[in-house]
Amino acid sequence: MTMHITGTREEWLAARLDLLAEEKELTRRSDMLAQRRQELPWVRIDKEYRFETANGSASLSDLFKGRSQLLIYHFMFGPDYTAGCPSCSSIADGFNGVAVHLENHDVAFTAVSRAPLAKLQAFKRRMGWSFDWASSFGSDFNLDFSVLFSEEQQREGGIEYNYRREPPARVLSEGETVQEWKLRGSESPVAQIAAMTGTDVATYTRDRPGVSAFVLEDGAVYHTYSSYARGLDGIWGVYQWLDRAPRGRNEQGIWWRLHDEYGQG
Repeated sequence: MTMHITGTREEWLAARLDLLAEEKELTRRSDMLAQRRQELPWVRIDKEYRFETANGSASLSDLFKGRSQLLIYHFMFGPDYTAGCPSCSSIADGFNGVAVHLENHDVAFTAVSRAPLAKLQAFKRRMGWSFDWASSFGSDFNLDFSVLFSEEQQREGGIEYNYRREPPARVLSEGETVQEWKLRGSESPVAQIAAMTGTDVATYTRDRPGVSAFVLEDGAVYHTYSSYARGLDGIWGVYQWLDRAPRGRNEQGIWWRLHDEYGQG
């Protein structure tokens, strides 16, 4: 017998109309926030960044591919990863269908990661993806857009991600071995995800996810917007569906996998 509240169709409709009024208010508020994003000041990019793409070496302006706007997804795939971040991969599963529409609306799209291009292309083939994916290996791009941090920043609390400074990463206590530290942390959600990428927590979390927007005007590239962490929820398609399912996200730890690894334990 269900423990959830039940009712008649009339009671459901009355409650649904109350909720609809709140949903409409949220939609109006979301429209206002979208307008405020577009009103942010533009910051000119004077630094030269180089990327490796399927078509060869490219500058940031080359990534526009003749369009006036560019959206970049900062995909967590560091040089030491053996596979892409499963969270980023879940988000990226929705890119194929979106990119073609963006590109026919004057908006170029690409993912960017630090791993060498050959590693990205192999993983892209495995996942069956067709969207553009560029390597920023050896570039300052990830550092400059706050999706890459150093071991020193981790250790000393110098990471500023999502516009907030993080505390120093946990270090070994006196007499504690690395094996003991790893064992105690092996069940944490971040440790589970790190293991899926073939890395440890420290290596995995030096790269971070995000989305950045750029505009090309009169030959100059400007940075217009970046968002990180929960700011990416809106482009994580599966969560938009789960938020409308009867039990919502209903999460108990890390439940998602690379889409070809479900059913493997």
